[in-house]
Parts: sequence; structure tokens; C-alpha cells
Amino acid sequence: MSETRTRSSKGLAAGSVGLIGAIVIGISCIAPAYTLTAALGPTVSEVGVQVPAIMLVGFLPMLLVAFGYRELNSAMPDSGTTFTWVTRAFGPWLGWMGGWGLIAATILVLSNLAGIAVDFFFLLLSQIFGQPAIADLAGEAGINVLVCLLFMAGATFISYRDVKTTQRLQYWLVGIQVLVLLGFAAAAIVRVVNGTAFDATPVEASWFNPFAVDSFTAFAAGLSLSIFIFWGWDVTLTMNEETRGSDRTPGLAATWTVVVIMVLYLLLAISLIAYAGVGEGEFGLGNPEIQDNVFFALAGPILGPLALLVSLAVLMSSAASLQSTFVSPARTLLAMGHYGALPKRFASVTERFKSPGFATLAASAVASGFYAVMRFISENVLWDTITALGMMICFYYGLTAFAAVWYFRRTWFTSWRTALYRLVFPGIGGLVLAILFVTTLIDSMDPEYGSGSNIGGVGLVFVLGVVTLGIGVVIMVVQSIREPAFFRGERIAIGASDGGRDMDLDTAMLEVPKPVAGDKAQ
Repeated sequence: MSETRTRSSKGLAAGSVGLIGAIVIGISCIAPAYTLTAALGPTVSEVGVQVPAIMLVGFLPMLLVAFGYRELNSAMPDSGTTFTWVTRAFGPWLGWMGGWGLIAATILVLSNLAGIAVDFFFLLLSQIFGQPAIADLAGEAGINVLVCLLFMAGATFISYRDVKTTQRLQYWLVGIQVLVLLGFAAAAIVRVVNGTAFDATPVEASWFNPFAVDSFTAFAAGLSLSIFIFWGWDVTLTMNEETRGSDRTPGLAATWTVVVIMVLYLLLAISLIAYAGVGEGEFGLGNPEIQDNVFFALAGPILGPLALLVSLAVLMSSAASLQSTFVSPARTLLAMGHYGALPKRFASVTERFKSPGFATLAASAVASGFYAVMRFISENVLWDTITALGMMICFYYGLTAFAAVWYFRRTWFTSWRTALYRLVFPGIGGLVLAILFVTTLIDSMDPEYGSGSNIGGVGLVFVLGVVTLGIGVVIMVVQSIREPAFFRGERIAIGASDGGRDMDLDTAMLEVPKPVAGDKAQ
């Protein structure tokens, strides 16, 4: 079987994305402007000036796990990624739950991204027209949900089309976003140098020392936040069947995405701490009143009349991520339908665009409904849900890392390279994430965890995390009764690498259905 046929076996448009395009989409999915403005303040409150150290520590397990992803993708390029790889290594039940962890996390984050886009849309309008009251419209539930659904519809429309459309749009959104962030950091450094900083704080080597953090509790909390800000790079792997050089390019793109984001985060964190300090003054990063959105608070003092560019960057960041994040759940749902782990309808591709049309619409409908319901119930419930996703990030990333270790067990000691990239690196990365998963699971049982909401004295974050995983178990059991072939191992065979390239993945698949043509785009 040829590489092209293997990559396009589900009907996707093979060879549509190159290395640079994949990196851009990966950066877009992480959403650096939105993510860092929300995470920098809370991280400072936990670890102070050691934010760069915590970022570096959080970066390491992501990089180590990315190496495992790269090895798996090189052997088995498949849009199902975690679902397919974990199934091949550990069997259909764990594989199904790994896929569910990815789907649940990304779909629920879609609703959060749409909500953030709405907030910054009205905030930007208020800055442009000089009317602060316009920003308050985001607090009106009806208006908020309506505009949110419009954002979601726009992102769905673009995602429904071919991945080239996504790629072209992301070049602009990510390019402008990164340029503004670099300019923001440079302006902060200039103000530190010329003596006009709010609370100039000299950069010291201790900022990069994780052992300088006061307590393990603060270290763990900061590490959890740090890992969250890197989440999303694996989108480059879910496009592997649409990428030129499917066995090599997606893994390389994932590694470069994580590295580029790390450099950007460090530059911004160092420059803003140097400018504002970590105190609780008006613009200090330790000020609880500005921690939810430090970029907005510091944009005026640092950039003056150009401050609205930062709001534009965050709006572009959340909107870009909203659109690119659709890639992962849609293609995972497509793969699960293709191999019989979900109804065959999910395996349908659009005849015109060669994209997972039904899966994209399904992800959009669930995310839109979730946001609309939760926005009327409680904003805290939404925030706690997003917080609970940290457990699922650790769950499916860690599971994939362990799958890499186990799948390549016969090749561990073939060379020093295989020992590092197929055993040591993914093993350590998976272990770190497994520890964080268990730690978060235990800590979130405390009713004070997260927003402080609880059900029957048990923390809401814990309840939401367990319920979300429990829903996956229920759906899995129902599907195993309706279509048991996948769960009997008849669609994806459990196996182990013998050192060769498992490019002809369909030879390990029994009774694999052909792609379903449908969802004709008009």
C-alpha cells in the first residue's frame, strides 16, 4: 500500500498541510495571547518570580511526551492519534477512553474559547469607541450566548471546509498575534531600561530555579497551570493524514510548536515581571484584581495609545484557537467512526472538501449547547469545568506516552536513540502526568478547590472530572453492545513494533469499513 493511499484511507485530503502550516495551526490551538493573559497572574500568585522556572519545568514533560507522540506517528500515522495508538498498545477499552479524554477536553474548551472571544470582542469595541459601557454587554447572558453562538458558527463554517482554508486563515491570525506579543514584550523591556517601569525588578538567575519555590504545594499548583498553558500542540498530529510527509512532519511540527511557545512565554513572563514586579500594587502581577487578565491591565501603561492592539491580539488568539481546536475532536471522532468505535455516521467526509463534516458539526453542537446551558446556570460551573479538564489533559497525554513506551518495547535497546525516545523520555513524561492526574484528583475532592463550589461536600471540580469520564464509560459500554466488533479487537489489532515502520496500518486492521461519503457541501 502506498503512503498516499494510507494517509487518505479515511477520505481526508492528503498532502494539504506542510511543516510551517502545521506549526502555525499548533501555535493557534495553544492560543498564547489568551492563555498567558489568563494564566500568568494565577501562576505568579503561586510561585512569585519563579514563573520562568515553573514554565521550564512544565515544558519538560510536554516535550518528553511530544517525543513519544513523534515516535508513534512515525510508525502509525493516523488521525485518531491517542485513540488509535493506545488501542494498538493496550487494547480497545483503554484506547476508547483515551480518545474520549481528548474529545471531552477539546469540545469543552471550545465553549470556553468562544466565551473568551465574546468578552474581548465587546472589550475591543469599547476601546475603539471610547464607551466603557459596551464592555458590560458581555455580562448580559442573552447577548453573550447569542454572540458566542455566532462565533461558534463562524468557526464551524471554516472548519467544515478543507484544512487549507484553516491554514490560510491561521497564517494571518497567528502572525498578527505573535507580532503584537513580541512588540508588547519589547516595549516592557524598553520601559525597564529607560526607568519608566511600574516596579522595575532586576532579572536574576533565581527566577529560573524551581527549587526556590517556597513549598511543594505551590510548586504543584504552579506546575499544573504551566502544563495547561502548553496544551494543544498535539493538534499537529491529528492532521497527520492531511500533512505532507505524514510519518515525519507532524511529529517535527509538534516539537517545534512546543519550543516556539516556550520561547514566547519566557520572553513575555520575564519582560512583564521585570516591568511590573510581583507585588500587589496597582499594576503588580500579584494584584488579585488584575490577575484574571494581566495583559489588559498592563497594555495601557506599557503601550499607551496602542493598548487596544493587545485586546485585538487576545481576541484573535481566542478566535483562532476556537477555529483550529475543532481539528482535533473532529478527526478523532472520524477515526473512531472509521474503526467502529462510534456509529459509522462519524466516519463520513464531505465530498467537496474531504473534511470530517458530520464530526465537525457534532463537536460544534455539543460545545455550543454546553456553553449556552452553563452560561445561564453559573459562570463558576463553567470555570470549574475548564479547571477539571486539567485532569483529562494529564489523563490522555499520559496514556499516550505510556502507549509509546509499551508499543515500542521490543526496540527499547536497539540503539541509544530508541532507548531515549521510546523508553526514557515518554516514560518520564507519562509518569509526571500520571502523578499530576492523581494529585489533582485527590486535591479536587476538597470543597474549597477551584471556585469553592461543592456537591454533597465534595469539590465540584472532582465531581465534574469524574462525571465527564463516567459519561465516556457509559457511551463506551453502549457502543460495545451495539457494535461489538471493535471491542473484540476485530478492527484494530493489539500489537508491538518490531523496529520496522508500521506504515501499512490497515494490515493490522480487520474488516475496516471504507470511508463514508456524505455531508455534501453546497
